Amino acid sequence: MPSLQVREVPEILYRKLVKKAKAEHRSIAQETINLLSKSLDVDLSPKEKRMKVIKRIDARHKKYDFSNLPDPIEMIREDRNR
Repeated sequence: MPSLQVREVPEILYRKLVKKAKAEHRSIAQETINLLSKSLDVDLSPKEKRMKVIKRIDARHKKYDFSNLPDPIEMIREDRNR
């Protein structure tokens, strides 16, 4: 994994980063990576990835009219009765 070193970070920015890292129970490096990934919309958490996929599926589902499809329960019963 690549390494990144940042020099001359303004004191106020560093203090806020330390405070936020402590509040989130993360190291400064972990919090920095988390903030960078959020600001660049990269490497979302698994929950956020699932939510994006669900939204895409839901958007596709709304394009089609499924109301005229036969009832699957009735189809299964009919098939079992053969």
